[in-house]
Amino acid sequence: MYKVLIVEDDRVIAREISVQIKNWGYETKIIENFEQVMREFVSFSPQLVLLDISLPFFNGYYWCEQIRRVSKVPIIFLSSAADNMNIVMAINMGADDFIAKPFDMNVLTAKIQAMIRRTYDFSGQMNLIEHRGAILNTRDASLSYYGERVELTKNDYRILEILMENKGKVVSRDTLMTRLWETDSYVDENTLTVNMARLRKKLDAVGLVNFIVTKKGIGYLVE
Repeated sequence: MYKVLIVEDDRVIAREISVQIKNWGYETKIIENFEQVMREFVSFSPQLVLLDISLPFFNGYYWCEQIRRVSKVPIIFLSSAADNMNIVMAINMGADDFIAKPFDMNVLTAKIQAMIRRTYDFSGQMNLIEHRGAILNTRDASLSYYGERVELTKNDYRILEILMENKGKVVSRDTLMTRLWETDSYVDENTLTVNMARLRKKLDAVGLVNFIVTKKGIGYLVE
């Protein structure tokens, strides 16, 4: 079942859209907290986003840009501000289509169906892990934090992947070393310490201070 995220602050319109496309077999989620759109986006993992321009806190252009930093999911703007400038800006920000309000629900449904059909004939699900605003993309081994991309080495990525998959749980040093260096050869524990220090320095630089917590004598975790 394909999933559609509805980022629309007019509750009546959002519910009408949700009911309409559910009737066509789609799963929907309506954003409630407009400060945490990216968190909801990653958690729900939609195959398409419907996005209004005028929203509380941050406008639709902002969220379109944030989504585009981590995903190629189709985005359709829905707005009454349908002048040429807004349409051009939406497309330049990475939107795939723009539908002017008021719109016919059957037209919206047809556009959603066509967009999903074109996009997912050959592709699969998103692969994103989110924690405290940090988004790890397991497809291209990248990390972003509020729009800022962090360059990761192979070991940086694998450390974050393991810890974020087990967020809230302590991962032992032995487990990390086994996953990082899948070999029977001996690896000095100091090698893990050095890798962890370098990664923490990168995280600190973008504001992810104390993202990885050390449990002395046990291991590491992201809380």
